[in-house]
Amino acid sequence: MNLQGHLLLRIVFAALLCLLATTAYVLHDSGVQNRLAAQLTASVLGRQLELQLLGRHAGFFQAQQFPDFELWKQTTQVQGVCVRYASTDQNTVRSLCNSAAHVLPEVPTYFAKLYRWLFGTVASTREISYKRTVYGTLSVYPDSELAIASAWQNISRLLGLSATTVLSVCVLVYISLRRALQPAAQIVSGLAQLGTGDLTVRLPAFALQEWQGIATAINQLAANQQQLLQERQQLLMQLMTVQEQERHDVARELHDEFGQCLAAINAVAAGIAQAAQQQCPALVGESAHIRRISEHLMAHVRELLLRLRPAELDELGLSASLTSLVANWNRHSRGKTRFQLSITGDCSVLASAQTLALFRMTQESLTNIAKHAAATDVTIQLSITATDSILTITDNGIANTLPNPGNTGIGLCGIRERISALQGCFHLALAIPHGLVVSARLPHTR
Repeated sequence: MNLQGHLLLRIVFAALLCLLATTAYVLHDSGVQNRLAAQLTASVLGRQLELQLLGRHAGFFQAQQFPDFELWKQTTQVQGVCVRYASTDQNTVRSLCNSAAHVLPEVPTYFAKLYRWLFGTVASTREISYKRTVYGTLSVYPDSELAIASAWQNISRLLGLSATTVLSVCVLVYISLRRALQPAAQIVSGLAQLGTGDLTVRLPAFALQEWQGIATAINQLAANQQQLLQERQQLLMQLMTVQEQERHDVARELHDEFGQCLAAINAVAAGIAQAAQQQCPALVGESAHIRRISEHLMAHVRELLLRLRPAELDELGLSASLTSLVANWNRHSRGKTRFQLSITGDCSVLASAQTLALFRMTQESLTNIAKHAAATDVTIQLSITATDSILTITDNGIANTLPNPGNTGIGLCGIRERISALQGCFHLALAIPHGLVVSARLPHTR
């Protein structure tokens, strides 16, 4: 449930409680008013009857006319009251009801039962006496139908007024809350964008101080994260530059020193073999063994040079380097795995860092496939457009679940860091029906 609905329910609940309390007060007040009216009527009519007894003893009032309620009926302004006089000997019993002239509204049965259960018959009694002699008892009680109808009419008006008030308040509160909570949607949308990695999003200024405080904190957090990300990318770029320079230096040392030494060993072994054929034939086999070892070392050094810094990458570009890399893997796989390369677009538009990142990603991915995937078909697709470059490497290996982010190894982490440092996107997905899809998108920068 959203905040608007929650607050509206609380308002309606509070209004219902107030309505119940007001209804209880109205019912209680109605009962009190009826009781006071009965007491007042009993007091006034009792005095009139005692005056009639005084007149009867003085000879001004006939005994058979006692009690006479006509004077009370003509002078009273209280409607819906019934009176009953019973003499002490019960020989004289007279009753009179001063009913209301207007038509009573229809009252629900449940309300009438509830009213009678709460208040019952509200009656006020008074003894009628003269010279300390009690002649009878006067009972005054309100007309129950009129009392119930009056109470229902008051409550109906109250319910109507309360319903209108609650509805109006709810509408006003809903409109006010809707306008006040509009920034919440913008804040949630901004946080969602931040969650996707878009640290450039900023929240606008809000009128309410609370929303403005939240927006300021979120904007500051995004700015700090963006600054940290930029510093991290700069650090990664520096580290990769240092790493590539070290690889370049190691490759040069291997080529200049080890390559030259191995070539010299091979030449010396060839000279020994020629001299041994005439002077010491037993050394011919040993010299041949030395040549095989030196050739093996030279082949291994060439592989290391290719992995450290392929000469084609600097001299011929990315397309030729990838073609040579794929051809080398096809040669080493001996038909067990087929590597296919597809390049669309001009590789010369790429910056040096992007060229190196795409090559290293391809190199590392093919190494991982050869070690772990047991694939028979590998496809490398490089698409270069005017705005970005997309590299996708797909294999049909044994993978049926994505690698655990915590156990992806140094290779995939290195690829991810390279792509991130160049403000690119790196993505892993499962191939159909099995295998792994490694893709990266690099925006063009110069």
